Parts: sequence; C-alpha cells; structure tokens
Amino acid sequence: MTWSAKAALAALGGLLVLMYFLGPVLMPFAVSAGFAYVADPFVDRLQQRMSRTLAVVVVFVALSAIVLPALVLLLPLLVDQVREFVAHIPDYLAWIQDKGLPAIGVHLPAELQLDSANLKRLVTENLPQAGSLARELFGTLSRSGGAFLLFVANLLLIPVVTFYLLRDWDDLIAWVDGALPLRSRDTVRALACESDFVLSGFLRGQLLVMLSLGALYSTGLWIVGVQFALLIGIGAGLVSFVPYLGFIAGLLAASIAVLAQVGGVGPLVGVLVVFGIGQVIESMLLTPWLVGDRIGLHPVAVIFAVMAGGQLFGFTGVLLALPAAAVLAVLMRHGMARWRQSDLYGQP
Repeated sequence: MTWSAKAALAALGGLLVLMYFLGPVLMPFAVSAGFAYVADPFVDRLQQRMSRTLAVVVVFVALSAIVLPALVLLLPLLVDQVREFVAHIPDYLAWIQDKGLPAIGVHLPAELQLDSANLKRLVTENLPQAGSLARELFGTLSRSGGAFLLFVANLLLIPVVTFYLLRDWDDLIAWVDGALPLRSRDTVRALACESDFVLSGFLRGQLLVMLSLGALYSTGLWIVGVQFALLIGIGAGLVSFVPYLGFIAGLLAASIAVLAQVGGVGPLVGVLVVFGIGQVIESMLLTPWLVGDRIGLHPVAVIFAVMAGGQLFGFTGVLLALPAAAVLAVLMRHGMARWRQSDLYGQP
C-alpha cells in the first residue's frame, strides 16, 4: 500500500471518529452543506449576471419565499391529521381484524385478537398527552438550559453556515483541488466528477421526485375523499427514495383508510387510480427526467445505509448515509474495474 493510500485511510478513520463523538455538533454543518450543494448550480447561473454574494442573497430570498409559506400552511394541517390519525388507530386495527383479514380468508386465533374497546379507551386517554408532546419537549429543553441553547444555536447556525458555504463554495472546491497530490490528481478528479454526477442525481433529482409525488398523491387522495390525504400523500412521497416503497406503503395506508372510512369497495377504485397514475408518472416521466440511472444503488443498499448511518452517528448519520453510500458505490465500481484489469484477476 502506497503512502498516499495509507494517509487517505488514516484521514478517513479520523473523520469517522470525529463524526462519532461530534455528531450532534456536526448536524447543522451537514444540513448546511447539503443545502449549499443543492443550491450551488442556481447561484452559478446567477453569477454570470451579478456578483457571487448578490446571487446567494437572491437564491436565499427566493427559497425563503417558497419554503416558509409552505411550512406555515402545511405544518398545522399535518399536526391535526397526525392527532386525528392516532385517535383512529383502534378503528383501523378493528377493521383489519374483523373485516379486512376475514375478507381474504384469514382469521386470527382468539389469543391474538385485539380488544378494540380497551384499545380505543387506552388511545383516547393518552391522546391529550401525545398532543402536548411538543409543549413538554419545549419545556424540557427550556429547563435543561444548555440543551435548549444548543438546539436554538443549531437552528440559527443552519442559514448562516449555508450562506457562507454557498458564497465560498467554488473557492473551497478550488482549495481542495489544489491540495491533491499531482500524481493522483487526474484520478481523484475523475472520481469526484462521477461522484458529483451521482450525488446531484440523488440530492437534486430525487428531492424533486419526492416533492412531486407527495403533492400528486395528496391532491389525488383529497379529490377521492380519503380522510388523511395530506398525511398519507406526504408520507408516501418522502419514502419514495426507495423504489416502490412509497407506492406500496401509500397504497396500503390509503386503502385501509378509505375502506374503514366508507366501508365499501367503490372508493377503493379511486385510490388505485391515484397511485396507478402516480406510479406511471414517476416511472415514465419524473425519474427518467430528474434522476435517470445516476444513483446505481440497490433498494436494499439504500435501506441498509439509512439504518446503519442512524445507528452509528444518529441523525447526522441519517443525513449523510445516502450521499456517503452513493460515493462509496462510485469507489467500488472504480475498484472493481481496476481489479478486473489486474494481472491477479486474469490469471487462470
């Protein structure tokens, strides 16, 4: 192993150790880096007509004008639907036990059947406590002092760090490029370009796919008359980064909700139409146009990356899991190509 390879492995090991111990502190920087990476192409286009700093300000104002009103409008509706959904969980479980499973010929043994009356009473008694969870969390943070200040500081740091990272993004890339060893600079540049192609396909393309599907599913289910259209639609859109997971989970949840709500199979046709149209639009329009075949990650690898990142590094690990997995996939493909060109691989 060459000296440069040893140094790279040592640097990677040190970075992982730092992430393990400084995970909560790194969270706002990871979020800010993601925002800066996604917004950099827009700033680059505006920079052709104005200064870099002014271009960053324009992008910030434009994103704030889109994101903040959406949050103000959607968050109260989502909170109300979550509360109402929790209150209806016993009804859904009772419908699955008493009507859904028997309809397909499945009958639960007596020892596995749910007492829907007691379950509903339990949920009803604890619903006010669940509704006050945010207030209790805020009170706990306020009483803990240091944790509350850290929470507020992290929130305030995200836009500040994003601004400076976005303003100096090209300079940072140039600095890293200038620090590369001359002997391996071309190889690293090629790997970086391929990794950027993969990451841009995921972070920018997949984000647009998720938002588009969330809006499509929510609107379609609302037209059909599903009770928790916004909650189910946004949830299905958010998990659509795993192929077919959003479609299956959303279709299942919406079907149970509409059957328990109406009691007949007629409205179920509308739910099937909504998710069928969504799946066709995703597979034939959104994914080929916005993402293409860039990511190259198996759905199982996506699930494992998210779970492993959360287990090792907490919320910061979840944020970095898929970008890291995408870059690792690029390195593995490069390593496999080198291996197949080696003399050891070609020996009989």
